Amino acid sequence: MLESLFVPTLIVALAEIGDKTQLLALLLAARFRRPWPIIWGMVVATLANHLAAGALGNWVAGLLSPALLSWILAASFIAVALWTLIPDKLEDDESSSLKRHGPFLTTVIAFFLAEMGDKTQVATVMLAAQYPHFIMVVLGTTLGMLIANVPVVLAGNFAAERLPLTLIRRLAAIAFAALALYAAYQAMLLSGFLNG
Repeated sequence: MLESLFVPTLIVALAEIGDKTQLLALLLAARFRRPWPIIWGMVVATLANHLAAGALGNWVAGLLSPALLSWILAASFIAVALWTLIPDKLEDDESSSLKRHGPFLTTVIAFFLAEMGDKTQVATVMLAAQYPHFIMVVLGTTLGMLIANVPVVLAGNFAAERLPLTLIRRLAAIAFAALALYAAYQAMLLSGFLNG
């Protein structure tokens, strides 16, 4: 059960470094200069987004055979590993519409929308399909998001400029690749390829 919490926490914390939601956190911190409403907005948005993604992953896991699910997970983890190596940018239209609603509501809306289709949302779907305790996965992915983004909000530019983003992206890609190898191994076992 703890693996369902710790693995998603680590994976998402690494994957989130340099992600567009981290850039968004930096932008919100610079614009509003009120860290706690921004942090609470991140919590609410991430929980809502990752609960939906986790529920989808849990539902998909129930539809597919364990072997097919493992093959799909292996391919998906490889895709996310490659995607992690590509640095994100914050779109101009995302940053221009952030002024209207105050720091909390702006953060909830902006974070929820920024996470739609993002690699951490896709990872949440895949991790919830892989691990049996989907609530622990959602808590883990949310915790991973906060581990990566709260220091950016609290420290502003200092933290973002000092981190070795290329190294961190590579470590995240390695972690996703390791999950892909594990899923492929599970798929081979379930398919009977490794049974003597």
